[in-house]
Amino acid sequence: MKNVLIIAEAGVNHNGNMDMAKQLVDAAADSGADYVKFQTFKTEKLVSVLAKKAAYQTQNTNSDSQFEMLKKLELSEEQHHELVAYCKQKNIKFLSTAFDLESIDLLNTLNIQLFKIPSGEITNLPYLEKIGSLKKEVIISTGMCVMSEIEDAMTVLINAGTNRNDISVLHCTTDYPTAMQEVNLRAMLTIQKQLNVPVGYSDHTLGIEVAIAAVALGATIIEKHFTLDKSLPGPDHKASLEPAELKAMVTAIRNVENALGKWDKQPTETEQKNMLVARKSIHLSHALSKGALIKETDLSMKRPGDGISPMEMKNVLGKKLNKALEAEHKLSWEDLE
Repeated sequence: MKNVLIIAEAGVNHNGNMDMAKQLVDAAADSGADYVKFQTFKTEKLVSVLAKKAAYQTQNTNSDSQFEMLKKLELSEEQHHELVAYCKQKNIKFLSTAFDLESIDLLNTLNIQLFKIPSGEITNLPYLEKIGSLKKEVIISTGMCVMSEIEDAMTVLINAGTNRNDISVLHCTTDYPTAMQEVNLRAMLTIQKQLNVPVGYSDHTLGIEVAIAAVALGATIIEKHFTLDKSLPGPDHKASLEPAELKAMVTAIRNVENALGKWDKQPTETEQKNMLVARKSIHLSHALSKGALIKETDLSMKRPGDGISPMEMKNVLGKKLNKALEAEHKLSWEDLE
């Protein structure tokens, strides 16, 4: 079974500062995550100068417009190359989400083999066609979606050239932070059943328990925002994990995936050693003479379990002892005629 793919979402939590971006790479690498993911966009291609902020953006940033806010968070092509090189140095995979057609081209020139489609682009036909034509692995986030929109997006990708087997789908709720009553984690299983694709969860809740629960339910991918400090200014910091929390989440996920094990129910190697100690055998409750016919009142079930199993009691009753035996004797088939 493949390990759960863990994407540490740095996003725009670098606040436009490369030193901070590298510190985020450091924290992601230290956590044990598989990828650290940023966001790639040209502000002029992403948002109208007249576009309003989302409510969470207004709460977490100053009075700048959405355009002005995003412009400050944009990474240049040179900075992308620098981050890719730094990720290699830190032994963690680089990933970024493109938000416009030019940015898809930029990521492709960086030899990115995995493309992440954010929830907001799942109804963007030319965007989907362009990513589909690259014939790479694709992960689709599905915040704000109904099932038919996910199916439509997959159809566009496949028709454009992407192999269906290279598509994974993340359940997601587009709210930062997501309230527990809006997570609807069972929808992830519905996506898996109806679309027959690997599924995962892009988590915007506070804390780490929902991501861990998603893994227990069968998520193969977990994506989670993180920051160096939740008190930093910016749209996403408050709904992100700090480095110690990210590390705790990764550790918990690895523990859970180990604990999931296999589908068959068999005693483990350790349990096999413990069987003799924990299980019981048939013992005599008092001394019996040679030739005695065994009655239920003659028997007691006690540890250890290396004698006749109590499940065999019916086959012992009425049998004759071939020798006199003391109380507490652990009965064996050799004792019976």
